[in-house]
Amino acid sequence: MRWLSRWFHPRPPLIPVTEFDAAVAGLPILDRLSANELARLRTIASLFLHTKRFTLAGGAEEDRGTQLAIALQASLLILNLDEQSYRSWREIVLYPNAFLRPHTDTDAAGVVHHRRDILSGESWRHTGPLVLSIADVLTSGQGNGNNVVLHEFAHKLDMLNGHSDGFPPLHRGMDSSLWARDFNAAYADFCGRAAYGHSRINPYAATSPAEFFAVLTEVFFETPHVLDEEYHAIYQQLQQFYRQHPLARLEPHERA
Repeated sequence: MRWLSRWFHPRPPLIPVTEFDAAVAGLPILDRLSANELARLRTIASLFLHTKRFTLAGGAEEDRGTQLAIALQASLLILNLDEQSYRSWREIVLYPNAFLRPHTDTDAAGVVHHRRDILSGESWRHTGPLVLSIADVLTSGQGNGNNVVLHEFAHKLDMLNGHSDGFPPLHRGMDSSLWARDFNAAYADFCGRAAYGHSRINPYAATSPAEFFAVLTEVFFETPHVLDEEYHAIYQQLQQFYRQHPLARLEPHERA
């Protein structure tokens, strides 16, 4: 059936080699991909750019380099997954910098609170858009553990089975009870450690299980040695989920 789909829907043109190589050179987290992986990444990213629409907001200016950086990193997540993983939605909204998002919640006493959050990225459910700050996109992919692109696209994968709750649809052969056991234990431990600054992982991961999954996805690809050292079981779960082994791509001195 996939063959028939490709027959009736021809592949879009590939990203030109010079553009692709320049974009890869600006993203150190792609340094260790093999030639075959880079070829696959180029194909997936080309399809991504063909099927997604970029909308500019807040005075943002169109920039091909930013679009390529987003496409390559989004495609890295699904390098060994279904290349149609993002098919249920289309729009990516770009702001030049962090943006304000009005938020309303009700406390236990029934009092409604209105506030405005400052965000670098946001993922809407179902067919809703993904929103990114260009300034934060440009600092992503540098191998320092922080990556707003991977973070928000991880939320989109998490939401494939409904809510963003840190429990994405697992592949056949993965044990959902083991996933729940490992993530629940790690999340509880991290919340305690993060309160005292006893982790190299962004404390924002303690916000909720959904944010824990998204932040640890960042760490898995950006600084895999940190995740493996602090939460080896989670590294193994994400290795199965993403079907990648970023730690094996590092040189020995990088792991140290």
